[in-house]
Amino acid sequence: MSCSWGTELWDQFDNLEKHTSWGIDFLERYSKFIKERADIELSYAKQIRSLSKKYHPKRSREDESRYTWCLAFAATLQQLNELAVQREELAENLNTQIACELTRYTQEVKTERKTHFQDGRRAQQHIESSWKQLESSKRRFERDCKEAERAQQVSDRIDLDNKTDGEKARQTAQQKKQAAEESRKEYVTSLNQFNQDQHQHYHTLVPVIYQRIQDMEERRIERICEAMRSSAEAERKVLPVVSRCLDVMMDASEGIQPRMDTQQVVEVYKSGFDPPGDVEFEDYSATMRRSISESSYLDNRTEGRRHSRKLWPFIRKNKLLTLLSSPRQPPPPPPTSPSPGGVANSPQSPPPASREPITQRLNELMSSGSRTRKQCLRSLKRGVTNRYVFVCFVRDALLKMREVYERSPQMGDAGSLEPRLDEVKQSLQRLDEELRRNQAWLSEADSRLSDHSSRRQSGGCGLNSQAMTPDGSYTEDHSAELHFKSRSSEFDDDFDDEEPLPSIGTCKSLYPFQGQNEGTLSMVEGELLSVVEEDKGDGWTRVRRNLEEEGYVPTSYIKVFLDASAKGAMTYI
Repeated sequence: MSCSWGTELWDQFDNLEKHTSWGIDFLERYSKFIKERADIELSYAKQIRSLSKKYHPKRSREDESRYTWCLAFAATLQQLNELAVQREELAENLNTQIACELTRYTQEVKTERKTHFQDGRRAQQHIESSWKQLESSKRRFERDCKEAERAQQVSDRIDLDNKTDGEKARQTAQQKKQAAEESRKEYVTSLNQFNQDQHQHYHTLVPVIYQRIQDMEERRIERICEAMRSSAEAERKVLPVVSRCLDVMMDASEGIQPRMDTQQVVEVYKSGFDPPGDVEFEDYSATMRRSISESSYLDNRTEGRRHSRKLWPFIRKNKLLTLLSSPRQPPPPPPTSPSPGGVANSPQSPPPASREPITQRLNELMSSGSRTRKQCLRSLKRGVTNRYVFVCFVRDALLKMREVYERSPQMGDAGSLEPRLDEVKQSLQRLDEELRRNQAWLSEADSRLSDHSSRRQSGGCGLNSQAMTPDGSYTEDHSAELHFKSRSSEFDDDFDDEEPLPSIGTCKSLYPFQGQNEGTLSMVEGELLSVVEEDKGDGWTRVRRNLEEEGYVPTSYIKVFLDASAKGAMTYI
C-alpha cells in the first residue's frame, strides 16, 4: 500500500513538524545509546584484561607450571585476555562506524528538515496572503454596492420632490454605481487569483514539500535500521573468535587430570623414608638398678637403643630455614648392616645447640657442687654462644639473599624473607638475654666457689689440681681456682681457654658416622672415644677425641661403658 503525505496529510502541517522533530530526537538518542554501549564494552575489556593480569601466575611459583589444574587456569586467563581484545575491537567499531556516522547524519537531517519546513511555511504564508486579499476585495465590493444602492434611492426620492436637485443626486448615484462595478471587477480578479493560488498550493506545492519531508523521514528510519544491523554485524564478527576462546577454555578444563596431579604431589614431597615403627617401652626404673650392675645396664640400654627404631626424621630441604624453625632434631637411625669405612645412608642432622631446657639445667645445678655448677654453667653458656653465632650466620645469609633478590627480582621475592629476618632478630634477642643470665649465674658460681676455697684453705686442707680421690670425686687446686677466677671476666670473648668437662666413661663406635653439620663429630667403626655427657633422652651423646675434638654422635651408633672409678683418669686414644 502506497500513500503520500502530500495528499493524505495536506492539512497536518503542524503535526508533521512535531513528528519529524521527535524522529530526529530519537536518532540522537540512539546515537547516544551506541556511544554508551561502546564505552561499556571498552570498560568491560579493560576490567577483563586487568583481572587476567592480576591472577596470572607469577614466575617465582614453580608449582604453577607443574599441575594440570594450574595450567588450565593459566590457559583460561590467556583466553580471557583474548576476549578482552575482541571486546575492544567491538567498542572501536561501534564508535567509529556507527556512533560517529549517526552523529554526522543527524546534523544533515536537521538541516534538510529545516529547509523543507521553511518552504512549507512560505507556501502557507502565500495562500494566507491571497486569502486576505480576496477577503478585502470582497468587503470593498460589498460596501460599494450598498453605497450605490443608497445613492440610487436618494436620487429617485429627489426627482419626485424637487426637479432642480434631482440632477445632482443622479450624478452621485451614477458615481457610486460605477465604483461598485469597479469593486466587483477587483473582487472577481482576487477571487480568481485566490482559487488559482489555492489549487496550486494544495495540488502542487504542498504535495511536493510534504513528499520531500516524507522521503527525509524514510531515509532517517532506514539509517537507524542500518545502524542496528551494523551493530549486530560488529558483534557477530567477534563471535567466532569468542567461540574459539571458549572452546580452548573447555579443552583446558577437560585436560585437568586429578590422578596425575596427586601423583605429582607424591613426586615432589616424598622423602623416601619408611613410616615410623612402634614406640617401645622405656623403663625409667632402670636407674634404680644402676648401682647393682651399671655396666650391664648400660650395655643393655645401648643395645636396646641400637635395635630400636626412631621416630620419623621430618627433614626439610632448606637447611637454614629448618634449623631456625626446628632446632631440636632426632639423630639418624643406625644402618641395617655395618660396613667398615662406609657412611650412613640417612641424612645427618645436627644436635641441638641447647640440648635441654634452661629450667632442667638449673635444677641439676641446684643439686650439684660448686665446681660442678660452674662447669655446667660454662657448658650451658657455650651452647647458648654457639647458637648465637649460628643465628648471626643465618641472619647474614638471609641479608645476602635479600640483596640478591632486590638486584635480581626474577630469582625470588625479597619481601618473602622479611618474616624470617624478624624471627632471626627475635631469636638473637632471646639468646642475648640468656647470655646475660648465664653470665650472672657464672659470676655467682665464681663467688661461691671462691668463698668455699677460702674456707677450706683456712682449715689447712691442701688441694691438688685435678687429683682424683679413691671414691671418684674431684679435688680442686686453689692456684688453678684463682687463675680461672682472674679469667672469668674474659669468658665472653674467648671460650677456647675454658676448662674442658671431665670424661665419665668410654664408648666404642659400632658404625661409621660422618658428622657433616656443626656440633657433630665424625667417627669410624671400632673407634674408642671418651664420653663427656650421657644421652639426655634426645638420642645424642657428647664425646671427645684427643682432648681437642669434641662433639655429638648418635647414641645408637656407639656402645657406652661408664666407670665411676675411672672418671677423670681416661687415657685418650
